Amino acid sequence: MNIFDRLMTLDRRWVFLFVALVCVITYAIPFTIKLNKSPEVKAVYNFIDTLKPNDVIFVAVDYDPSSLAELHPMFYAIVEQAFRKHLKVIFSALSQNGPAMVDQVIKAVADSVKQDGTYNGVFYKGRQIEDGVDYTFLGYKPYPALIILAMGQDFRIPFPTDYYGKPLDSLPMMRNIRNYDQVKCVVELSSGSSSDMWITYGQSRYNFPLALGLTGVMSADYYPYLNSGQVFGIMGGLLGAAQYEALADNPGEALDGMRIQVYAHLVIIIFIIMGNIGFILARRKARKG
Repeated sequence: MNIFDRLMTLDRRWVFLFVALVCVITYAIPFTIKLNKSPEVKAVYNFIDTLKPNDVIFVAVDYDPSSLAELHPMFYAIVEQAFRKHLKVIFSALSQNGPAMVDQVIKAVADSVKQDGTYNGVFYKGRQIEDGVDYTFLGYKPYPALIILAMGQDFRIPFPTDYYGKPLDSLPMMRNIRNYDQVKCVVELSSGSSSDMWITYGQSRYNFPLALGLTGVMSADYYPYLNSGQVFGIMGGLLGAAQYEALADNPGEALDGMRIQVYAHLVIIIFIIMGNIGFILARRKARKG
């Protein structure tokens, strides 16, 4: 019995164990991988990087914890880039599981921004991030399509108060901000149909610049919107998140995850190739017999 015959009868649990070992080993050994930055990810980074202090961006967090591994790193990187550049950020969560994640990221990034840092050769002095001054968290409301449409008229229609119960008019940064007209772009981070709603009921109606952060399996469906100009950039899956971290010179969980993913995928591909070779040889042997 040759190695291919043995592979045909191999208990699949050994395959799972081998992949798990590869993941553990690649996580434990520090090394870097080279990433090519795709134009659609560069477009998102460059747009935000060229904004001026006090410009406002809108970040929509419309994903569940099940997609956290792919989309959370994008969220961290974009928010830290914005706060370092003294941009103001409006957050919303059209997923019922989103508010806790938004609150977590705001606190984590605010702690990080307190520290001095150099990114892409530019020194940023640490500073304190203030609620209502540097950011506004609108919170969660159901029926995303209606909320997106209403915010195009006035953020105060669906959100008279912010997530913490404070009236929007009492927040210094919101006094001159009514709707999407005062926002430089919307970044939609999504693991579901809310991206379609932001395109249909938001960008198509109010014509604001829209970028998407999506799970890997969703990304291909939205490239037609990129080609049509309705979306100016796409970050797709863990790879898109890792590319953004690399562009922002702010390595995090996505770049760590890519190290593991690259070798795990290589192992899986090798097993697939060997399994197919074994299947073909076994079929030829059966025909000869």
